[in-house]
Amino acid sequence: MKLTAKQLEAQKLLAGLATHIMLFGGSRSGKTFILTRAVVTRAIKAPESRHAILRFRFNHVKASIILDTFPKVMSLCYPDVKYTMDKTDWYATLHNTDSQIWFGGLDDKHRTEKILGQEYATGYLNECSQIPLGSRDMFITRLAQKVNCIITGRDPYPLRPRMYYDCNPPSKLHWTYRLFKELRDPETKLMLQNPEDYACMQMNPLDNVENLSAEYLKTLEGLSPRLRKRFLDGQFADATSNALFTADTIEVWRSVNSRLPDMVRIAIGVDPSGSDDEANADNDAIGIVVVGLGTDGVAYLLEDCTVKAGPGTWGKIVGSAYDRHAADIVVGEVNFGGAMVGFVVQTARPRTNYKAVTASRGKAVRAEPFSALYEQGKIRHVGYFPELEDELCAFSTTGYLGDQSPNRADALFWALAELFPGIVNKRYADSTPPKEAFGFQAFNSSMGY
Repeated sequence: MKLTAKQLEAQKLLAGLATHIMLFGGSRSGKTFILTRAVVTRAIKAPESRHAILRFRFNHVKASIILDTFPKVMSLCYPDVKYTMDKTDWYATLHNTDSQIWFGGLDDKHRTEKILGQEYATGYLNECSQIPLGSRDMFITRLAQKVNCIITGRDPYPLRPRMYYDCNPPSKLHWTYRLFKELRDPETKLMLQNPEDYACMQMNPLDNVENLSAEYLKTLEGLSPRLRKRFLDGQFADATSNALFTADTIEVWRSVNSRLPDMVRIAIGVDPSGSDDEANADNDAIGIVVVGLGTDGVAYLLEDCTVKAGPGTWGKIVGSAYDRHAADIVVGEVNFGGAMVGFVVQTARPRTNYKAVTASRGKAVRAEPFSALYEQGKIRHVGYFPELEDELCAFSTTGYLGDQSPNRADALFWALAELFPGIVNKRYADSTPPKEAFGFQAFNSSMGY
């Protein structure tokens, strides 16, 4: 196994004097591989030692580490070291040293309690941009196992405790930036008393080009500017203290290759632009978004069908999505076209259950109640929706800061308002009639039932 030049540089950093070491940068840059390799190396050097590799969600650490990176490291770097994987408590035992490597997700209370009930020589927080500071602080109290390195030809010596971290850079407000780039305590904002204990290094996809396909690099280059900055250039995003939605929050709760619950209701939100069927490259898109409310009380963004087209086209797209997802209702914003939206929906698919809504408040006001739901994990994206997510991240308490109209996000808000009517109405329950609560006025379409 030949490491890249950047991985060799990282290996030197990992063997240095710092206790806390973070590798940050773009996607598929080799960070996870070299850090997992470092954990295994330490487990081999120190018999009967214990180590932990953690992510925020267990299904993510299982997919990315247990079933992917860890076996690759063992087969490529240590083919002669045999191990057994305990699939009940999810830890690997190395046969030659009886050392253990535990894998866990901090979202599982039972498993977290079991992990935190032991002491470790090494901790590795994979994708730490998703992990709360409090969880990180709790784990480092368990970084206390005392073990010796046993290497042929040398006297035994203590294995120094190490804490490894990696991430695709989040915003500069995140604790990783405060701690490793500014060398400040993330809570007090004071300079660290022991800055020499913290070190970091940037690794990007172009540093790992020999292990990546040209097609993958082209995919990264074709991302939106916000995503390209994070996943290709590996840069921390400028801080927006009053943002209603952040990429970090969306990423924490994203559902990828996960089993979804049964859906109680499915709503399709439509936000029209008023364009016709002629060439309309300069017009806004028609926001069309599908959202389901699961039996677990969580809303799942299932599909973004947004299109630049006239009524003859987008009506068919709405009808197709309605049948494809077995939807319960289409919710359409009517400020632009009055009864036109309902007419288009009903023409494309007769007897569609349709409700019209009209915006009575500003965009930021409509977005605000859903910001808290995103933070709580009550709204999750099933897969990746870069254009819609860019629109969400442009919402702030002072208004919408994006370049173009947020039709995708507005369509999402119409659907969410239908699925979470109590949340939308709650804030204005004492002062505003329910039909006007939080920027929405709803009425049943005469054609809709």
